Amino acid sequence: MDKIIKKVAVIGCGRISVMHFDGIFSVPNVKLVACCDIKKDRADYYAKEYGINAYYDYKEMFEKEQLDAVHICLPHYLHTVVAEYAFSKGVNVLSEKPMSIDYESAEHAVQTAKENNVLYGVIFQCRYNNAPKLVKEAVSSGKLGKIISCRSILTWSRSDDYYSSSDWKGTWDKEGGGVIIDQAIHSIDLVNWIVDSPVKKLECSIANHGHSKVNVEDSAEGYIVYENGTTYGFYAMNNYGCDEPIEIKMYCENGKVTFGYDDAYIVYNDGTTEEAHQATDLKEVAGGKDYWGFQHAKQISEFYKALFNEKPLEISGKECLKTHKLICDLYKKGKEKYKN
Repeated sequence: MDKIIKKVAVIGCGRISVMHFDGIFSVPNVKLVACCDIKKDRADYYAKEYGINAYYDYKEMFEKEQLDAVHICLPHYLHTVVAEYAFSKGVNVLSEKPMSIDYESAEHAVQTAKENNVLYGVIFQCRYNNAPKLVKEAVSSGKLGKIISCRSILTWSRSDDYYSSSDWKGTWDKEGGGVIIDQAIHSIDLVNWIVDSPVKKLECSIANHGHSKVNVEDSAEGYIVYENGTTYGFYAMNNYGCDEPIEIKMYCENGKVTFGYDDAYIVYNDGTTEEAHQATDLKEVAGGKDYWGFQHAKQISEFYKALFNEKPLEISGKECLKTHKLICDLYKKGKEKYKN
């Protein structure tokens, strides 16, 4: 029996939306029918580009289109607002990260999705990269033994112009912060996902050292202790001259790990080694950014496999609450000391 075609739409036609438009078109039995943005020129552009209907009010779009799923590519503070509206209409959601700018709304959205029996996925595409997948497998299988300690370093570049070109980036009330919630969230998520233990305690310091047009943090460092005894220290800042590859290291009972988005190297105590590298056949998306990686299409495909009941949803809202709570707790602790 043929699958029933799923009708989907994209809400928010900013920069990241190209990854979703492209990814949707690669999924069989899924039909993109509409897009929505309050900025008319953006919605009209993609509507013409893909031969779909343009809307400037998402509620009107829900009224006029019989949608099965929506992709949310909006400013952070709107993620759960629009997701919950979709859930109330029985529509499945795949949202860009972060889930929200606070923990309570994210937790409520997960519960609302459950009550309405719909899927709620959140984009953490870096989990599908070969490098972190190798490390996750080596830890989960027991080959590396217990993770004793981890650290991650991110040094990227985000100028004042980067923030001033946006009407929501670099704001506490719309973006929810700076380098932690926007840039470092993926490396923090990878560590949190691989360690796979509740957080016992944490410390965090945040500061704005190099930006005059915003007062969110451009620098952060923190220390996390997990209930299984693993410790994790991180440093992140976006005042560097370019985007250097992130570096994550793990010191384990049976070996040492160094990895990032693209490459992973494991050296076991017995002298054996393993490594993984980014696939060479990944498709680049016109208008995409290197730091987004190439795995949006993979996660979008996995979301629709779950929607077609082919397999469980891997990166669900419930799963992502683990990282989201950590991000929110880091900000809570960091803001206690922050002055700008």
